[in-house]
Amino acid sequence: MNVTTPGLIYSENRRLRRYALLLLAATVPAWTGATAPEISPPSTRAAESIDELTEIMVEAREPRWVAPTRRDEIGRIWAPVMINGRGPFRLVLDTGASRSAITALVALALGIPTDRSPPMILRGVTGYATVPTIRVDTLSVGDLAVDQPLLPIVPDALGGAEGILGSEGLSGKRVFIDFRHDKITIAYSKNERSGPGFVNVPFRSLRGTLVVVDAYIGTIRAKAVIDTGGQVTIANLALKDALAHRLGTPRGKVDLIQGATKDIQKGELLDDTPAISIGSIQIHDPNVTYGDLYIFRQWKLLNEPAILIGMDSLGLLDTLIIDYRRHELQLRMPNGV
Repeated sequence: MNVTTPGLIYSENRRLRRYALLLLAATVPAWTGATAPEISPPSTRAAESIDELTEIMVEAREPRWVAPTRRDEIGRIWAPVMINGRGPFRLVLDTGASRSAITALVALALGIPTDRSPPMILRGVTGYATVPTIRVDTLSVGDLAVDQPLLPIVPDALGGAEGILGSEGLSGKRVFIDFRHDKITIAYSKNERSGPGFVNVPFRSLRGTLVVVDAYIGTIRAKAVIDTGGQVTIANLALKDALAHRLGTPRGKVDLIQGATKDIQKGELLDDTPAISIGSIQIHDPNVTYGDLYIFRQWKLLNEPAILIGMDSLGLLDTLIIDYRRHELQLRMPNGV
């Protein structure tokens, strides 16, 4: 069983750079109280407080759900998700995740202890860890509905979000994201063609759920994973070496990358990466971190150039549509770009 959820990237200068991507592997068949942390159901007062906190979060100043990337802020895509009829909870839409996950606060709000379901092995950007889980009755947003999903508990390090909405249940759906108008919808695909001003890019699936397109980084062809759960863009060493062969050895600085499993790996942040071309669209994101990261080994993306395009780049779009029925991205840049 594989899943993706968020991690963190810390750069050497202590500026926090958030990233998403974790894989949940097979559940652990047996455990003791010492290996599976238990979350007790909340008292009535605690539940009321959590409800109030959720309301305050939802009523926060605009944008509430979808925000573009700006000069001083990386964009985000949050979805209003109902769990067991409660919510909405703000879950990061993560196209790099095969399943959904929640924070401990949401588990408390739902009143479900973690000693009723087995823990999972969480495989992330930089390593793996064992985490508790809960089983819920329903998880829904728009036309997406998943019955009785097993939800892992992830660290509360999601930039204000309350969990991850993975790609489980997105087959045959159309995800519409409008960065300019703070709008996200998930509906059954009607096989719609894109409107004027859009660029259509076919995608294929890797490992059953990942959205992968052919991209060019400068003149280097690479596999590009569309990762709406990752705040920053990361690439493997094969891409770095290919760029160095064409452009010379670039100068960079060390990035210390810490995923949600708390494992730390070193990467190299380069600030002169060429434009990322997807179809006829060019995204200028010069700050890309390169490294021999655990996630590339898990996905067997070591020997050919590969890049995970995060929200620092995707948030520069005006509109992003992911049509899982058509296997097509429909992209539109802001006017004048």
